[in-house]
Amino acid sequence: MRQFYETYCANEKLATLLRELSWSHNLQIMTCKTDEEREFYLTLSINNHYTFRELKRQMDSALYERSMMSEITNKLITERGKGLTALRDSYILEFLNLPEKHKEKDLRKAIVRNLKDFILEFGKDFAYIGEEYRVQVGNRDFFIDLLFSNRELHCLVAVELKIGEFEPEHLGKIEFYLEALDRDIKKKDENPSVGLILCTKKDATVVEYALSRSLSPALVAEYKLHLPSKHILENKLRELTELAESAISEEI
Repeated sequence: MRQFYETYCANEKLATLLRELSWSHNLQIMTCKTDEEREFYLTLSINNHYTFRELKRQMDSALYERSMMSEITNKLITERGKGLTALRDSYILEFLNLPEKHKEKDLRKAIVRNLKDFILEFGKDFAYIGEEYRVQVGNRDFFIDLLFSNRELHCLVAVELKIGEFEPEHLGKIEFYLEALDRDIKKKDENPSVGLILCTKKDATVVEYALSRSLSPALVAEYKLHLPSKHILENKLRELTELAESAISEEI
């Protein structure tokens, strides 16, 4: 109790937020190293009505570090569409229990089987529409691996799954899907569709080159089948923050 008091006594904002969560939630969040991280998980838990298990899973997956890294990366790489703010550049899918060597079909089917956990990782504002969602262009049928909608952003989100490293030609395919969705599927009151290419790994420079002239709201993200090292992510976040600060200084 003393530690709890000393952690929050000087921060009125956090002291107000923590009253909306259970004691178990607060004990878990108190283990965070900074007030910024505590505020992140307090707000996230309140807004998404997380159970204790859901909160612990998000903290174990280093969601704070991954979200901050995605936010910085998006600012450094592109300003192509507000819808990208709902996406991150990495996802942890350890709950799929897939072997390291698997096929795209295995990944898609495993996501659908574990949809509740996938939505928890993807974001609770996402709603599942379907797998291998058919769009017809001309006289041909094309199939989007996974299609979601986002309630907050009020748009469709197409997910293209790739086993292996990101290749520039993958971007052309997701852009084609987004055009088909916006022309034929999107409702009049919905915002432009957003695309996510989910791959095993990516080269940041290749991604930057591929996206630099693209006007489509699309993002390339990695997925991992095991929980990350929080220490490694903390170091990467520190390096990325320093890079962003350096870029801002050069602009000034």
